[in-house]
Amino acid sequence: MHGTLHNRHSGFFITFEGGEGAGKSTQITRLAGKLRAEGHDVVVTREPGGSPGAEAVRHVLLSGAAEPFGPKMEAVLFAAARSDHVEQVIRPAVERGVIVLCDRFLDSSRVYQGVTGELDPEFMRALEDVTVNGMVPDMTLILDIDPELGLQRAGVRRGEGIADRFEKETLEIHQRRRAAYLAIAAAEPERCVVIDASGSPQEVETAIETAVFAALDAQGIAVAQAVGD
Repeated sequence: MHGTLHNRHSGFFITFEGGEGAGKSTQITRLAGKLRAEGHDVVVTREPGGSPGAEAVRHVLLSGAAEPFGPKMEAVLFAAARSDHVEQVIRPAVERGVIVLCDRFLDSSRVYQGVTGELDPEFMRALEDVTVNGMVPDMTLILDIDPELGLQRAGVRRGEGIADRFEKETLEIHQRRRAAYLAIAAAEPERCVVIDASGSPQEVETAIETAVFAALDAQGIAVAQAVGD
């Protein structure tokens, strides 16, 4: 399924996944800087959000306003935001030959609403097919961290701020999410790379760079874009 997507576009779509406090935002910023230094055109985006329509939905989701309506409503709202994000931002950028780095994407819905929200797998698959509309990531980096450590880091990062809708959930739920991410990685090794996020930011950065540049080289993107620059 995923291997055929490279023929449809000239760019490269990388998603970052993982539990709370895994350091996704920090690592996306670092990778974007490194890629740009190498001459690549890069777009950095996030979910929920990334486009004006999706950003409006982001506040509803992370504030917890949709929580009383249950995980199915949350899944539908995430899907609506994702559809707008894909068509307004991700697909046009990839078709222009850009490397797109996205903080969370379809695997977050699979894990957060599908597994710990206990939604019907068929419902989740149907929702995913419609909203992603063929825009499956070329590469997914799963930043793996023990939930206890991740939540500690998230708390330090947040400071006196209020924990969002997902950070405040129980440790057991976070542990189930970690297991779900690792299960996705095991089921789709051609797309997913598990990165140990427990080390220093520099160690994590090095592991990510190694994986990403190897993937780009394998697709001929590093050479092709360097010639075009």
